[in-house]
Amino acid sequence: MKATSKSLNGTSFHDVVIHETPANMIKFLGEPHCVGGDKTNMEWEMETKDGTVFTIYDWKNYGGIADDQIVEWHIGGHSKSDTLKAREELVNFIFNFQ
Repeated sequence: MKATSKSLNGTSFHDVVIHETPANMIKFLGEPHCVGGDKTNMEWEMETKDGTVFTIYDWKNYGGIADDQIVEWHIGGHSKSDTLKAREELVNFIFNFQ
């Protein structure tokens, strides 16, 4: 898993999420690509080992989020199977990071 510069056009939310703190997300993924959007506070643009692109973002946490607050992060992709693959790889990455 790594940051991507590939196009993310056509990605969307398919009801796949993870729960983690912003501090840990930054520790695991590095600084977000976008900070302080219209309906998001943080967003990462990523790809899996096989090149499947996906995004990770908080959704409608108006008023900001604390570094140690558990947040529901949406995973966006081109299909539900892409987002499930991304979540599995992300969870494995987090587990092995610690």
